[in-house]
Amino acid sequence: MAKVAKRIAAAREGLDRNKLYSVAEAVSVIKARATAKFDETVEVAVNLGVDPRHADQMVRGVCLLPNGTGRTVRVAVFARGPKAEEAEKAGADVVGAEDLVEQIMGGNINFDKVIATPDMMPLVGRLGKVLGPRGMMPNPKVGTVTMDVTKAVNDSKGGAVEFRVEKAGIVHAGVGKASFSEEALVENINALLDALAKAKPSGAKGTFMKRAALSSTMGPGVKLDVSHISVSASA
Repeated sequence: MAKVAKRIAAAREGLDRNKLYSVAEAVSVIKARATAKFDETVEVAVNLGVDPRHADQMVRGVCLLPNGTGRTVRVAVFARGPKAEEAEKAGADVVGAEDLVEQIMGGNINFDKVIATPDMMPLVGRLGKVLGPRGMMPNPKVGTVTMDVTKAVNDSKGGAVEFRVEKAGIVHAGVGKASFSEEALVENINALLDALAKAKPSGAKGTFMKRAALSSTMGPGVKLDVSHISVSASA
């Protein structure tokens, strides 16, 4: 425990907890303090001025990070016939129908993302209680219920990140790894912020992006300059 406390203290040394950093400054600070023995994930947390209990204030979408997530994503596709063949050719790790339902119901979930063609949704609907809590339920709003199976598989493996506002009005999303270059992380963060800005719901009033922070898995959080974000994200 003492070693952990010492590492945290070292990471916080020289860090101004009250300063609002630009995206580029924050990335530099976070990378310098990501000293764990594994490649830490860099995450953005944004507090939005919405109340997701109201349907017209829900924020949900998907962002294709230009430099990927740094994760190897395993994709499962519910499809039959030619679309199943298309999914296999696109590089899906698991493809099936009733057999895939049985696999999942049996607790064998060896994938990270689920895609389905529209005609398969009545079948996939049986898995709501299993896939829903894991955030894996296919949804047309984020492009995971689609006839364009090839694009969906490629996007999922290439860096597509889903975001959805939580009850407290906060959106969390991973934007890469600490091993990424500063330029790559900045590009990814700006892409996510741009996607969030474009996802502003009609019911949102007043300031949309209220607060934001950047952190790595084991490192301290750094506050981002929200006013700067709002301008650059909407540009």
